[in-house]
Amino acid sequence: MKKLFLGLAVIAGSFAFAQQKTSTSPITFGVKAGLNVSSLSKNRNLEEQGSKPGLNAGGFVNIPVGHSFSIQPELLYSQYGGEYNQTILGNKYTFSKNLDYIAVPVMLQYNVLPNLYLEAGPEFGFLVGANNKLKNESNNSPIADSDVKKYTKGFNVGLGIGAGYYFIPNLGVTVRYVAGLTDTYKDNSGDAVKNNVFQVGLAYKFK
Repeated sequence: MKKLFLGLAVIAGSFAFAQQKTSTSPITFGVKAGLNVSSLSKNRNLEEQGSKPGLNAGGFVNIPVGHSFSIQPELLYSQYGGEYNQTILGNKYTFSKNLDYIAVPVMLQYNVLPNLYLEAGPEFGFLVGANNKLKNESNNSPIADSDVKKYTKGFNVGLGIGAGYYFIPNLGVTVRYVAGLTDTYKDNSGDAVKNNVFQVGLAYKFK
């Protein structure tokens, strides 16, 4: 984790140096938080596959690199995963996989208007927790809750696209979709199971 923060500091410093040469707009820092609606790519062995709610929260730095462009690295705690339903012998079971990451999106943003931007870029995730839960929905009874971190890859890569709108100079709403590019399972011999998430939230810039 120390290497992660050192790497982010080097990246931010490099962008800051470039920003001094290309733009007079200031670097801004901020915080953001919101709701995740996440899912995992389809598993053909399960009947009904759905999404699960989660949270994301953290901070960001916005670094202008041109007249209408900026780079926004972020450091977020983000809850991913998915939920599956299957009926066995007349009983309906819900299986949920909960994956918690320290996520590092690096978004290239383009300001369509001074207060409206579009964005795209990679997201790198570092796994901090993973568990599976199984519940019998027919009698509302939990069956199992197991830690599966050792079976889950510790590093996740996704590609995000999104937009944001600032109602006032320092407060805005954000939306983003992140499509997973890597398998979440270690030693998976079947179809890759990838993270996908839709995010909506609020962002606050310090002035």
